[in-house]
Amino acid sequence: MNAADADRFLARTLADGQLTGGEKQDLAAWLAEHAPTDSLRGVVRHAAFDLARKSAPDAARVLDWLEGVLRAVAPVQAAPVADAPGSPGPTTVAFAPGEACLNLIVRRISAARRSLDLCVFTITDDRISRAVLDAHRRGVKVRVISDNDKAHDPGSDLRRFAEAGVVVKFDPPGRPNDPHTTGHMHHKFAVVDGSRLLTGSYNWTRGAAEVNFENVVDTADPGLVAAFAAEFGRLWNQF
Repeated sequence: MNAADADRFLARTLADGQLTGGEKQDLAAWLAEHAPTDSLRGVVRHAAFDLARKSAPDAARVLDWLEGVLRAVAPVQAAPVADAPGSPGPTTVAFAPGEACLNLIVRRISAARRSLDLCVFTITDDRISRAVLDAHRRGVKVRVISDNDKAHDPGSDLRRFAEAGVVVKFDPPGRPNDPHTTGHMHHKFAVVDGSRLLTGSYNWTRGAAEVNFENVVDTADPGLVAAFAAEFGRLWNQF
């Protein structure tokens, strides 16, 4: 089951604006088959709120409030990504188009327990952004570095992060005729809990999942994690 499956199933029940008794039974059966864990049911819950926001934009603030209440009253605990006991865990590779890269990123962010350092060119995919904000709300220390030009793109979630209290930094704006300041902060990597690394060509956008040929590598290789953590620290101090 992935987020697209949940979107398709829920959209069918939303068409008439109500969830009938028969549809509730169908939903329960579908959840039992396709979303047996709390983590997967969390994906479905997010998809339901996302569809509701799109169908009734004026209710978006109320829906955000309701989702926050539900998290507090009945939190969905994210299942950690399975790693071999006693080892740093395997290296995993995912490819796009398709949902494999998206699901790998969301699962790894959802498994974060202490820290999440994101160094990403652009973030517009709400499914990833929700996982980042969920991590922040459960006490994970989240830091974000992104490109100053992309911060103003339609759909950018960077302002949303800052409003939620996540510290966001950008590369300095370019100066005319200065080639050293006109380049983009083009990285796409994340260091999770100081022990795992997500990196690859994959932009954190819906287009990357739906159209582009992309890749993500998820690894606990100590040398790679240390190198990318050092680069994040260097950029964090520089910006």
